[in-house]
Order: sequence, then structure tokens, then C-alpha cells
Amino acid sequence: MSQGLLHHIELYVSDLKRSADFWGWLLEELGYAPFQKWEQGQSWKLGDTYLVFVQTEERYLDVPYHRSRTGLNHLAFHARSRTHVDDMTKKLEERNVRILYTDKHPYAGGEDYYAVFFEDPDRMKVELVAPPI
Repeated sequence: MSQGLLHHIELYVSDLKRSADFWGWLLEELGYAPFQKWEQGQSWKLGDTYLVFVQTEERYLDVPYHRSRTGLNHLAFHARSRTHVDDMTKKLEERNVRILYTDKHPYAGGEDYYAVFFEDPDRMKVELVAPPI
């Protein structure tokens, strides 16, 4: 293991089942494998890094997540290629996932940034980014 690499990211979610369905599909498409599961959470792992999703306690659900507030804005994942971005965009659309910046897609990040931007069930922004040509 290399010093400084991410060990894990833990996200609290408003509806664990809905988030696990969304993130499980996406992460497994990207090569992650199911890692841990318990009543209030679930994780997926790729290499030495894993992502954890935990059900937010009822008493903290009164203020919903918003990516423009202080805290996590988005997660960005590497895609294999531009074709991979295109294929995943189609799969996301088939799953009725909200694609962001459709008027600029797939160049919403700039002319040298080929990606799909979309939202998870709590409206956190997620990116899948192709390597530069």
C-alpha cells in the first residue's frame, strides 16, 4: 500500500436501499466488488480502497444533502475510454438516472474533458471521466 492513497470514503445516505441499488450497480460496473454489509450499511471495494454507504439516523434527516453546501461536492471516477463513457451514459439513461449538463455533454468539463456528469439518489454529483487522448 502506498502512503497517502485513499483508504475509504464513508457517505451517509437518506435511503440505504435506494443508494445501495444505485451505487452497487455503478460500482460493480466500474470493477468494484461487494465488501461489507450490515443492517445500517454496505460497502464496495476496488484494490485497497472502499466506499461505504451508511443509513443516516432519522434525527439527522431533517436537512437534506446539497452539494453546494459545505462538505463533499462530488465523486469522480476514471473511465477506460470515451467509448466507456458513452456506454455508461446509455446505461445511466436506461436506469432513469439524471444526467447533468446535457446541453454540453460530453464536454461539460471543457473541450479536453470527456465525461458524463450525473446524480445519485441524494443528488450528489458523480462523474465518469475518460482519459485524455
